[in-house]
Amino acid sequence: MKRSTNNTALPIAGFIIAFAGSILFSTKAIIVKMAFLHTPADALTLLMLRMVFSLPFFLGAAVLASNKKDNVTLTAKYWAGIIALGLFGYYLSSLFDFIGLQYVSAGLERLILFLYPSFVVLINAALFRQKISAIQKIALGLTYLGIGIAYFGELTIDLNNPHFLLGSGLIFLCAITFACYLVGSGRLIPLVGATKFTAYAMLASTGGVFLHYFLAGNYTNMPIGNAFWGYGLLLALIATVIPGFLISNAMKKIGSNNVAILSSVGPVSTIVQAHFILGERIFMAQIVGTILVIAGVLLTGWKGREVSG
Repeated sequence: MKRSTNNTALPIAGFIIAFAGSILFSTKAIIVKMAFLHTPADALTLLMLRMVFSLPFFLGAAVLASNKKDNVTLTAKYWAGIIALGLFGYYLSSLFDFIGLQYVSAGLERLILFLYPSFVVLINAALFRQKISAIQKIALGLTYLGIGIAYFGELTIDLNNPHFLLGSGLIFLCAITFACYLVGSGRLIPLVGATKFTAYAMLASTGGVFLHYFLAGNYTNMPIGNAFWGYGLLLALIATVIPGFLISNAMKKIGSNNVAILSSVGPVSTIVQAHFILGERIFMAQIVGTILVIAGVLLTGWKGREVSG
């Protein structure tokens, strides 16, 4: 009886961790939009600042993980995978996202971005022959029906935006690159450990951001002031470091497919925050879509409990 209880506890903990990480990740768009409103920082400068504040935490995590007794020695193959995934997941993906947020609302950004769970499931099925369960199909269907309805409501508002297609396209690319990161990390984390993988992947992405900023950034005219540095710190801690480790640990417990589907709570969180913090309007289409997304999340949780039992 005791063994069964322990086996059940791990997946439930994974769902809770994934939920918390998704909520924190959903604050990113709000913080970025606020930074654009209150500082003259451009997307690349803001992304660079995010990585500057994040760097000490991931350096410390990398050192601690490497000194553990169960530390896994990284082979050339592991190094290549971690670096590639770090560049996809937190350099390219974040760059597309930050630039796209200059042109679209926070609510619209999150809705487009949350196409990535379907990409994750499809990539896993195509490349690794990972079966999509009936419950996952229903959960995905409800989730994306909800996102589609909410997206249509946003579309009717932003249709006259001259940069609508550019912004939407960049966020779409962000969703694709982030899905690649999730799929790959779901394979590497069980081999090298969640903390070590996340730390080294973030260090790789930080290197990519710094190189990009050195080559193309406006570092001779960097904004100054408490607001600029404050937004960078918030992006690093609340929207990067803490949720990054939470999501990696959740994937280790329940797998990338379940994390991807459960993370669909993100659009709901962003829409609510955008309304109260940024003053973005909430429409009936968003409300209906929110209900369907929550239904998909609940089905995902029920699936996890069923498997663990």
